[in-house]
Amino acid sequence: MTDPAPDAEALRERAAAALVTARDRTTLLTSCVDEPELTAQHSPLMSPLVWDLAHIGNQEEQWLLRAVAGQEAIRPEIDSVYDAFEHPRAERPQLPLLPPEEARRYASDVRGRALDVLEGTAFHGERLTEAGFAFGMIAQHEQQHDETMLITHQLRKGPQALTAPDPEPVPLFTGPSEVLVPGGPFTMGTSDEPWALDNERPAHRREVAPFHIDTTPVTNAAYQAFIEDGGYDDPRWWTSEGWAHIRRNSVTAPLFWHRDGTFGAGRWLRRRFGVTEVVPPDEPVLHVCWYEADAYARWAGRRLPTEAEWEKAARHDPAGDRSARYPWGDAEPGPQHANLGQRHLRPAPAGSYPAGESPLGVRQLIGDVWEWTSSDFLPYPGFRAFPYKEYSEVFFGTGYKVLRGGSFAVDAVACRGTFRNWDHPVRRQIFSGFRTARSESV
Repeated sequence: MTDPAPDAEALRERAAAALVTARDRTTLLTSCVDEPELTAQHSPLMSPLVWDLAHIGNQEEQWLLRAVAGQEAIRPEIDSVYDAFEHPRAERPQLPLLPPEEARRYASDVRGRALDVLEGTAFHGERLTEAGFAFGMIAQHEQQHDETMLITHQLRKGPQALTAPDPEPVPLFTGPSEVLVPGGPFTMGTSDEPWALDNERPAHRREVAPFHIDTTPVTNAAYQAFIEDGGYDDPRWWTSEGWAHIRRNSVTAPLFWHRDGTFGAGRWLRRRFGVTEVVPPDEPVLHVCWYEADAYARWAGRRLPTEAEWEKAARHDPAGDRSARYPWGDAEPGPQHANLGQRHLRPAPAGSYPAGESPLGVRQLIGDVWEWTSSDFLPYPGFRAFPYKEYSEVFFGTGYKVLRGGSFAVDAVACRGTFRNWDHPVRRQIFSGFRTARSESV
């Protein structure tokens, strides 16, 4: 029985568009390379691309066909193979994976049935389907795996397989280097964003002391100054764990960077999706781990913002004491606001997207690079796992640091002012950067 609510058709259209957008991107990421590249494991940190493809279909089947529609399983024998918690990424190439063409047919079959389910689903009465949540959850899940597959493409050796136009060039940013965020309470998290995931909930008041935050993310040029000043050779700037990590793994620069020995000491070059290029000085630094971000901040006489500070800078409008969905307000992201959705394959220069700045003038809080914060990944007061504890609850603790804001690899459906990402502090293959902060008294 279809939903008689007046906004049901709009919800259906939004859900269908989100699912189609995600599948178009999945198709691009899995059709631009040959079959051996799909079945290969390009890094022990990542799954073979073909695993992600069938996993996307399997999750969609489990939640939309089985949980929402109550249908019988299409391929129950593969549930275990594509259970992300049962098989670590390094072990997945040894599993009996569906070959690429079979994986494509399976995902396509599931999608066709899921769209039929969408047409007949009521959007009220059940928490899983309220406001189309289950469909939004699956669209976000697929986009998150699309980002993961894009990371795999970056790790893949060999010639360029993906192309995209560069962001529009902008004048060198000459605005203030930092912005003062007033102290006081603000509303953190959300209780009414219909497709928000469990770790974003519930909305609650949080007190934050006044602090200053960088107007833009830290750039490659600024990070190079840290390198040239011996930042990787001076234990003063590193936590004990971070110092041990960079020494043990011979880390001396962001991932994918290397020196060009042609001209004396050499320029810094980087490999980006199969192309080697000079590191652009005005782009936000990319592919740094939490330890590197933290060390840079110490070297600069600053610190990483807490998660609460980051969200207040991104969402709080002091004029009305309200927290918006995005830094620019409640409107859905457009190309004028942020660098999202794999529209480009690199961050935009620091200072881009003035239309996307916060009420206080902070720029690029959404898109371009995920931003490390100083905070551990912990539940909000009143948190309740939904619809399964393995999405968030099993990761809570001191082993993961929170990242905020999304990157150029994130689709808008999986990115908002309340969205929380998390990873181990050693991770660098992700599209991670940072900005720094300082307390007002410092």
